[in-house]
Amino acid sequence: MNRFLSFLAGVFSGALVGATIAILLAPASGEELRIQIQERATYIQDEVKNAAIERRAELEEQLSALKAPKPPSEPV
Repeated sequence: MNRFLSFLAGVFSGALVGATIAILLAPASGEELRIQIQERATYIQDEVKNAAIERRAELEEQLSALKAPKPPSEPV
């Protein structure tokens, strides 16, 4: 039991030291980071929408080409 408590104390103190270092070395504040994440998410969302619109247009062109009546084939 004593070994387990020592291990648990080591894990807790390591987590505390790691969190402290992470906060001190963070390149931006939490609010700035949330804004950056939101801007990137919006950018990616817009890119996906544009790609979907372009792909849909391509597929609609292919579908209309397939639906178009074919000219009669010449006898061989």
